[in-house]
Amino acid sequence: MSKLSRDELLERLAGVRLLSLDVDGVLTDGGLYFADDGSQLRKFNVKDGLGMKRARNAGVEVAIITASATPAIHHRGEVLGIPHVFVGVEDKLATLQGLCEGLDIELSAVAHMGDDLNDLALLQTIGCPLTVADAVAEIKEAACYITERKGGAGAVREICDMLVSAHGGS
Repeated sequence: MSKLSRDELLERLAGVRLLSLDVDGVLTDGGLYFADDGSQLRKFNVKDGLGMKRARNAGVEVAIITASATPAIHHRGEVLGIPHVFVGVEDKLATLQGLCEGLDIELSAVAHMGDDLNDLALLQTIGCPLTVADAVAEIKEAACYITERKGGAGAVREICDMLVSAHGGS
């Protein structure tokens, strides 16, 4: 897929009604921390969180769809006020399709940020496939835009700021 310029992306983002996000490698740096009791820990970027809140205030629905199933992901969604958090998902595309049906949003009006192969089918189906600077090659190829920032380092904020701008916010 040919990559969009920043201005072309802003134009496409103006029609986006739902931003869907992967967790590991997008909302986090992809690293997993294990406590002595075996529980997994993740580090989220606070700037990404504010970006998601701003996108929601600009009228864009935000969803988290991840194969991971740790409680921290639900907690992060709750803290941010994100009502659409799906964990332990094996088929991200089917989950997104169900969410879109419930929200009456066409797949062409969806942006998704993913970084690895389990996001590929979803990225190939939606209107605005996005990825992070450190994504795997196949995902970079499928994306219409690659962020300047890496996953967990403000890449989501980068897109959210553009979404807010595209929807008339500042």
